[in-house]
Amino acid sequence: METKQLYHNDAYLKTFEAQVIAVEGDTVALSATAFYPGGGGQPHDLGTLTNGTQIWPVTKVNRQGGLIWHTVTGTPPEEGTTVTGNIDWEHRYALMRTHTAMHILCGVVWRDYGAKVTGGNMQPLYGRMDFEFENLSRDLVNEIELKINVEVDAARPTHVNFLPREEADQHPDLIRTKINLLPSQIKVIRTIEIEGLDLQADGGTHVNNTQEVGRIRIANYKSKGRINKRLEVALEATPS
Repeated sequence: METKQLYHNDAYLKTFEAQVIAVEGDTVALSATAFYPGGGGQPHDLGTLTNGTQIWPVTKVNRQGGLIWHTVTGTPPEEGTTVTGNIDWEHRYALMRTHTAMHILCGVVWRDYGAKVTGGNMQPLYGRMDFEFENLSRDLVNEIELKINVEVDAARPTHVNFLPREEADQHPDLIRTKINLLPSQIKVIRTIEIEGLDLQADGGTHVNNTQEVGRIRIANYKSKGRINKRLEVALEATPS
């Protein structure tokens, strides 16, 4: 049995019901979950599992094979127990905004400068992304910051799609995301599209519209090698 990944279709789902299908130590696997287990640079979600008056804080979430495991505080619920999952929404939404901000940055840099992504990571409201830039000046950074905020203000919708592996492998917009590095057993590729700007293979959670991201500030930039430059972005606590 595998865990149904509810977050794949609805990133705004805050509460759900599921059954405990396995228990190992202080971790439980659920029949379904809205908790994102981490991956692609996006950290795992936090929150609680409840059953009546019992509450188990969820401190870690990870995937092992087809199961998603939730590390809980206290004696875990027994196998077969029906629980209600509650996402720490402030934490999750900050990550959704940040993740979409990273895709806006990636889309602008690829569209206007042809620079591929070489790495990245994020935490709530702050992220870093490395690009194949040979030269990166303060003037260019200011230009990029202006352009990414134009895309925020454009209120571009985002879309989740699922493509057969064969189709995804031939898609020119996905080549730069190194889709060929995904395990061969993955036969359906989930993609995130920012309409008119960016399309990437991606398993994370995103906001529905770029305007929800709010203003993006390039907080720092640095050289990580001859053709590897890092941009660090920061978001406001509340979108303006």
